Amino acid sequence: MNWTPYLRKMDTSCLKNKVALVTGGASGIGLAFCWELAGQGTWIAMLDMDDKALEVQRQTFSDQGYKILTIACDVTKEAACNAAINKVLDEFGKVDILFNNAGITQRGLFENTGINVFKKVMDVNFFGSLYCTKAALPHLIQTKGIIIVNESIAGVAPLLGRTGYSASKHALHGLFTSLRCELRNKGVHVMIVCPGFIRTNLQTRALGFDGKIATHEQTIVGKEDTPENVAKQIVKGILKKESILVLTFMGKLGYLVSRLSPLLYEYIMTHKFRKEL
Repeated sequence: MNWTPYLRKMDTSCLKNKVALVTGGASGIGLAFCWELAGQGTWIAMLDMDDKALEVQRQTFSDQGYKILTIACDVTKEAACNAAINKVLDEFGKVDILFNNAGITQRGLFENTGINVFKKVMDVNFFGSLYCTKAALPHLIQTKGIIIVNESIAGVAPLLGRTGYSASKHALHGLFTSLRCELRNKGVHVMIVCPGFIRTNLQTRALGFDGKIATHEQTIVGKEDTPENVAKQIVKGILKKESILVLTFMGKLGYLVSRLSPLLYEYIMTHKFRKEL
């Protein structure tokens, strides 16, 4: 479904001239989100590790007349995250929206997976989000902004063959649900997004048990959604101040089953994913 007409009816004027900082913004969901917000008049601060992709997007957004700042940033480095926030403030003077979107995944049995793989996944998914949020928080409090974190159903339920990924997402869930409580009276909203299976390059870059790119096929349950549709849903969630945004039919079904009957969820999930082993 195309949500654009609905977004117009909801009055997106509140997004005009806001500043959105998006990590992992040069591809996938992050890029689609940048385009969706830019179309609403939001100023974009795009962070990514891919210098070439950043330059392509800077030129493309600028050619469309959109206000954009691109910053090469490794979110696993605290100093790099602090420097990136300072560059955004120097350019735009504020931060209204922080989308912690940068992430990686892994596939492989726990017993075969090296500790270095767990550390790398945690560094990107958990600490990358922590560093950026810590650096941006004083400015988000000033603007009474919003923090968005790209989580997963794996953040609230188990996921066979992806213990490192699931652990990082569970850690994100604990951090950001707790942070939401701390910020409730300071005017900063926290929204957790659980996208489901989305057509991006995340899985093609998945780490195997040895830290190299995984070569075995990924199991997918249900249809893959598009980054563009996810971006529209996230903007809708911003306008409605959703606390948790679960996307795709199978994602919503999985979330519901995992809440109501955790053991049934474990059985179904194990049956669906066991062929990956």
